[in-house]
Amino acid sequence: MQSKQAYIPWLILFGLVLTWGSSFILIKQGLEGFSGDSRVVGALRIVITFLVLLPFALRRLSRVKRKHWGVLVIVGIISNAAPAFLFAHAQTGIDSNMAGILNSLTPLFTLLIGLWFFHIKPKWFNIAGVFAGLAGAIGLIHYSGDGGFTFNFSYAIYVLIATICYAAAVNIIKTYLADLDAVSITVFSFLIIGVPVCIFLFFFTDFLDYLSVGKEAWEGLAYISILAIAGTAIALIFFNMLIKMTSALFAASVTYMIPVVAIIWGIIDGEIFEWNYLIWIILILGGVYLVNVKGFKIKKKG
Repeated sequence: MQSKQAYIPWLILFGLVLTWGSSFILIKQGLEGFSGDSRVVGALRIVITFLVLLPFALRRLSRVKRKHWGVLVIVGIISNAAPAFLFAHAQTGIDSNMAGILNSLTPLFTLLIGLWFFHIKPKWFNIAGVFAGLAGAIGLIHYSGDGGFTFNFSYAIYVLIATICYAAAVNIIKTYLADLDAVSITVFSFLIIGVPVCIFLFFFTDFLDYLSVGKEAWEGLAYISILAIAGTAIALIFFNMLIKMTSALFAASVTYMIPVVAIIWGIIDGEIFEWNYLIWIILILGGVYLVNVKGFKIKKKG
């Protein structure tokens, strides 16, 4: 029976790759529907995900202890709220395939934050991976717009900040929420930020005005709804299933393939891709691989 079900983790893995790799082009289409208003796109993504996950949160309310709530507030802000707005704003100035490539730096920053604040002791090849990935990111940003490093970096920096937020959240979850299951962490971190972001969306943005003007906004709403439901709510549930069915290392391999899907979507959508970008992409993916290689241990205190 187990051999017959061995293909299921692989189906989930490739499903996540296609889903998360497509998220950047969905953000781009959503921005076009709302005239490039990143505040609306970021808030809308959070609100829809919050509404989808709300029933799960109500069922799991008894599982959360008082000590968890403060940490969940931090995780909700840095892992969900901040990246949603940062990625939306970044893609007003960089292509979706660029955003997908830079997103692969998340494991690199996870290692760095773990090294500086959570007493992780890496091997030499993990350190080499950090520098290879950062070199690839800098090179890709520099050569993606006629060498206009300043212009590109002014938007790419938002993706880098988002990946740092993701990395900090991973370390915080591993350290302070080890006794809370991953699905509960996801639904309650959205529950905490959902209400204030709803207020922000309806009272402090032009969301309703966009919908009243024309069909472009409704098309943008459709794209962001797909992103929120499939790419955030459902995908996170399956990702948690994948971790339990296999290993964290197997699940982390999603990171390697997401940029490839993002690039393919970008090319289909007419974005420019120069073949010399492959040098920097290989450096990034090679760095991510080295960082995820087994071999670094947690340094024991005392």
